[in-house]
Amino acid sequence: MAEKRDFYEVLELKKGASEEEIKKAFRKKAMEFHPDKNPGDKSAEEKFKEVNEAYGVLSDPQKKERYDRFGHAGVDPNAGFGGGGFGGAGNGFGGFEDIIGDLFGGMFGGSGGARRRNGPRKGRDLQKEIRISFEEAAFGTNKKIQIFKSVACDECGGSGTEKGSSKIRCPVCGGSGETRTQQKTPFGQFTNVSPCSRCGGNGEINEKPCKKCGGSGKQRKNVTISVDIPAGVDNNSVISLRGQGEPGADGGPSGDLYAVIAVNPHRLFKRDGADLWLEFPIAFNQAALGDTIVVPTLSEKVTYKIPSGTQPDTVFRLKGKGIRSLRDGKPGDLYVKVGIEVPTKLTSEQKKHIKNFGESKSLDSYPRRKKFADTLKELFK
Repeated sequence: MAEKRDFYEVLELKKGASEEEIKKAFRKKAMEFHPDKNPGDKSAEEKFKEVNEAYGVLSDPQKKERYDRFGHAGVDPNAGFGGGGFGGAGNGFGGFEDIIGDLFGGMFGGSGGARRRNGPRKGRDLQKEIRISFEEAAFGTNKKIQIFKSVACDECGGSGTEKGSSKIRCPVCGGSGETRTQQKTPFGQFTNVSPCSRCGGNGEINEKPCKKCGGSGKQRKNVTISVDIPAGVDNNSVISLRGQGEPGADGGPSGDLYAVIAVNPHRLFKRDGADLWLEFPIAFNQAALGDTIVVPTLSEKVTYKIPSGTQPDTVFRLKGKGIRSLRDGKPGDLYVKVGIEVPTKLTSEQKKHIKNFGESKSLDSYPRRKKFADTLKELFK
């Protein structure tokens, strides 16, 4: 079996990466190797599984801490390190024996010899993109998605055997899943323990495989899954659906389904976290004299009084009219940026009035123009 790559290397991260960096790297890699984007590509499928496994460890603070200290042995339940360092269950040097077993091919036997190659294994994790509207992201929604995946065979219930039969104890290893041979070395005689070649380390064999699934215990089906999407999600938010991946092997748990959210843009609003931004055009007379305008939000219309003398690009804040934060549930704000629109298609009479108006006003009536003119004088005097 190929040696596992470093999880930081899998996600192209440096050790000590932040939670946000880990999440961002996972999204990028998961999308790159997603099975839907690489149909029939076994290499991409393996890399997708590798990426999900790496994220499952590095996104969990406790697992990450153990991995940073002990590497793969710190998070592999079969490696003997458990949750508290060497020996997991308090048996002293069980983990050390496992390392020796790995280095010397299981010559020392015992619990640190050959572990069963096909013990309970978690099923494959899956990923699915869900596209939603801007409003659905703001207020939350429920989506029904369809995904083509492996499920437990409905004929044998996932056992892989014909109805009325069951797996039997392997006649070669007697159900232990291991075969042992004696080996003489310069250090003495040792027992070499290896997985049983007949049962593959399971300790059982299937004499009557289910005809529908061929003994695999699985079949491919289109499955409809309901996904509750909370208010406040944004592009690339990931919703984890535990146990909705593919079924495990040999009694192992099912994998997980990662729903990656894609949000359609809005025609008026731009989003910045929980805050919203809106560009609002007003006429020259509204800016000069002041006016009450009707401002749209995602849920209602509100009135706002613009003061006289409002300048272009002035930003007004409407508190609490943004989107509820996914983290703490508090609403963001709506920022309204005013743009002053110059009228077009003027009649000769209107042009005359505007010209007379402009000639009647001194530079002091235009604070920004006056400041600019004073600066020019300072620069070129």
